[in-house]
Amino acid sequence: MTDSTDATDGDDTAAADDGGEADETVRCWLVEREFGDRNFVTIVYATRDGSRYQQWERSTTSLRTGSQITAATEIPESELEAVTDEETRERYAREAERTADQYEPDDPI
Repeated sequence: MTDSTDATDGDDTAAADDGGEADETVRCWLVEREFGDRNFVTIVYATRDGSRYQQWERSTTSLRTGSQITAATEIPESELEAVTDEETRERYAREAERTADQYEPDDPI
């Protein structure tokens, strides 16, 4: 795996070569965790610059019994969505930076 991670550029990417076709991933940081009223938790990971994100819901049961939520995760570029709202992008960038400064990528949080 080639890792082109650069903490200053805000776009942590890695390429895996599987015999000719590169699968680009981006390191994204936990920026939001919101507990809903249906026993689900909304989890959002975003790029360090806040421009792209991935969001999903997990049940509170799976949070207790399944894999842990870590400070960062590698997400395929094709699965990331653009953040179109300037205020949200700035908030995600601040939160991603704060998380990256306080935790190692594999730290459970």
